Amino acid sequence: MPWFQDPIQSNIDNLRNIRREASIHFRNKKKVYLKAKIVELETNSNIKISETYTEASMILRRVTSLELM
Repeated sequence: MPWFQDPIQSNIDNLRNIRREASIHFRNKKKVYLKAKIVELETNSNIKISETYTEASMILRRVTSLELM
């Protein structure tokens, strides 16, 4: 006897898949947009955002490691 899936459950599963794919698609679009925006801001200013982020990240790691001691 073949397995038959409930049509309502099938529709729900399809909707979940579509939502997940849309979410991934727009998340990736947002990443590309933000990277382009960072590059644009860096070219128009003297501040290097990626370097600033890296420095802030290193400082945060040092502070957290000091708190753990």
